Amino acid sequence: MTGNDRPSDKSLRAVVELARALADATTLRETVGAAAAGARHALDASFASVSVWEREHGRLRVLVNDGERTPGEEEFPPDESYPLRDFPDLVSAGGPWTAAADSPGPRGEGLRRRGRGSCLVVPLLVHGQTWGELYVARPRGAAAFTPYEAALAAAVSAVVAAGLAQSERLTEAQRLAFTDPLTGLANRRALDLRLDEAVARHRAEGTVISLVVCDVNGLKEVNDSFGHAGGDRLLERFGKLLSLHGAALPDTVAARLGGDEFCLLSVGPPADDVVGTATELCARAASLKPGQGVACGVASTGDPIGPVPSGRRLLRLADAAQYAAKAAGSEGPVVAGRDGEATRLADDPPRGRSRRAFRGRQAGSRG
Repeated sequence: MTGNDRPSDKSLRAVVELARALADATTLRETVGAAAAGARHALDASFASVSVWEREHGRLRVLVNDGERTPGEEEFPPDESYPLRDFPDLVSAGGPWTAAADSPGPRGEGLRRRGRGSCLVVPLLVHGQTWGELYVARPRGAAAFTPYEAALAAAVSAVVAAGLAQSERLTEAQRLAFTDPLTGLANRRALDLRLDEAVARHRAEGTVISLVVCDVNGLKEVNDSFGHAGGDRLLERFGKLLSLHGAALPDTVAARLGGDEFCLLSVGPPADDVVGTATELCARAASLKPGQGVACGVASTGDPIGPVPSGRRLLRLADAAQYAAKAAGSEGPVVAGRDGEATRLADDPPRGRSRRAFRGRQAGSRG
């Protein structure tokens, strides 16, 4: 610090840097990391943490610990939390508050346990509600926080709260961009991204990847008889069933491709496990009324389906197997590589033909 740098000037520059860092953050992890580091610098502290108030659990859960950590403190702890009843001051949304190692109560006890001398705590208010808290601390022997620094902490918390609000908006935008609004499942965009990642992993490591493609039978008849609201209810019910069965397979995502088409993408489980899950899914879907069950196709690199250079190839195989199941009125899944017709159908359409065009072409050729 030069002779022309007053402490307040240094702190205000740190607040500006904090605002810039928060503006660049695109995830909650990046946001809270920038918040803790920026607050620590602005308030000349040795340690800072950001915690969220989890109302449903009645606790404060620590999201990040920045600076000089003591044994047992992790930068991004998986499950460090404290009962909110020990910190009733947070509920009042007042503050900032200061405490020293000789202070009574949980704040003082926490400082003594961690070998710190003093702390400054300020609530984080997002959309007018208490979101959590920002906590900064200094080591034993360091000067206690001043009233000026407490006032500065309030300004820092406002900057951090703005960053958290931005993070929530980005998270919601991402959720909308990658989620089907009717069923809450992943949408086609999300599936394509996951499928590209899975194929790259398969080509690099040989990881088994499998696709289960389902088409809800009789949706048009349901719409004609019960209106589109009735059709939506059927799609929602099947979406829940798909999610339930997908959860039985590790590293599996359930998605709605659009209209009456749904999909499971499984990365890692053996092909037989995926086929078994698809078989159970078909059996359960047959009981969804007023629907008529589902036509289901499976394609897995664990079966003899040949090279899979892209996600498009695996999707075409699964879709062809699904069409074969629909054409045959099969009550269970048709599996590419175990059913020669599915592979033939996948290889028959001209390159570049869309899945919808493929279906129309095959249906037309069969009269």
